[in-house]
Amino acid sequence: MMAIGRKEREPFVIQHADVATGDADGKLLHDMTIVVGSDGRIEQVLPSNQAFVPAGYHCIDATGKVVAPGLINAHTHLFAEGKMMKAKTVSPRQEQAAVALLHSPIGKAYMAAKVKANAKTLLNSGVTTIRSLGDVGYEMVALRDKVDADEVLGPRILASGPMLCIPGGHGDPYIALSSTTPEEARLNARINLEHGVNVIKVAATGGVTDAKEVGVAGSPQMDEASMVAVCEEAHEAGVIVAAHAESAAGVKAALRAGVDTIEHGSPMDEEIVDLFLHNPRSLRGFSGLNSTLSPCLPLVKIDQEVLGISDIMRSNSEQVTDGMVQGARDGHQYGISEGVGTDTAMGLVTQYNTWRELDLLVRYADFTPAEAFHAATQVNAKNLGIDDATGSIAIGKDADLLVLDGDPVADLRFLEHPQLVVARGWPVWRPKVKHMEEVDSLVETF
Repeated sequence: MMAIGRKEREPFVIQHADVATGDADGKLLHDMTIVVGSDGRIEQVLPSNQAFVPAGYHCIDATGKVVAPGLINAHTHLFAEGKMMKAKTVSPRQEQAAVALLHSPIGKAYMAAKVKANAKTLLNSGVTTIRSLGDVGYEMVALRDKVDADEVLGPRILASGPMLCIPGGHGDPYIALSSTTPEEARLNARINLEHGVNVIKVAATGGVTDAKEVGVAGSPQMDEASMVAVCEEAHEAGVIVAAHAESAAGVKAALRAGVDTIEHGSPMDEEIVDLFLHNPRSLRGFSGLNSTLSPCLPLVKIDQEVLGISDIMRSNSEQVTDGMVQGARDGHQYGISEGVGTDTAMGLVTQYNTWRELDLLVRYADFTPAEAFHAATQVNAKNLGIDDATGSIAIGKDADLLVLDGDPVADLRFLEHPQLVVARGWPVWRPKVKHMEEVDSLVETF
């Protein structure tokens, strides 16, 4: 990732571009000029024949191009790249040794370099804001602080630190702190907050990737009282809470506890819909949804032998995937605030393919391309509580921008190769990412 030091941003103007607003109706504004000041904020958004270009501003002619808001990925992990997942058995002793290595000085240095490289990939792919939801330690907090201080160029980061779970539950022991009582769960939330996290994640149910038995995925794990304690602690600090939940029972318990976003989801009944729309315990009175279709669909759509996954993982995937897809459809139908997260680092979920989640929402969850792009920009910004700073192209907001070859509402693939990425006013000229051809060819099959 490029070091910035503390030099001042160069003010610039993007002229004669069409602007994809990110509105749900897919509005496109023609021949617009966007003026960005040295503080990285947008100063003007006007038709080109009305805009005033201040002296000394660098001018970029974007005739024939489309400027769009930067993408927001609300569910990332940066500890891996998203390669193929192969079945392997790890003994308790091997697991303990691996955890000890990750938390050693060498492991911490390795992980710091890893998340920095993966954040660069996300940024170069057009993602200008990320939320991490399950980290090895507090390496994402450290990277966020460097980005915020303009020491390195990167996406805006909401960092969770380790997720919170029950002993042996989802995420334990690699990326989680475990607890058995509400008091212990509250303490773990405080530990994360003291380390500077600005989001917290709980595991309301088991998951697919680390389940050791069939039926674990979606089974209730952290109890409602413990999740209430976590939400109370986080909300007092103004921090939102996300919940991994892959069954109706887990979703209901998490929403009743007051979580602000549900990750993955399940089919919805009237109680679930009502809690999403009007959640009195959540920080802002409603809860959002990130269906994360990117990690679950490959596990059931691609031949098991090709993937190399275990029978346990395949079975657990089959048990929860249909429910997650139905939950995405239900959320769309009932007007729930449904955003976009991909669960990067999971098998076949690369750091550079955020645009594919939008495509999956269109193919499997009844979204229009305009609605999917809206979800990845304005809706995500609202759900994460950062819509005052990003998510749309408006005066006073940070210049989180993409310059594309065409309108993403007309073809979402225009998001795959941005010609220019701007993060908080810092430009990434000629952004490039290294693709994993084996992974890309597999996800193209469905």
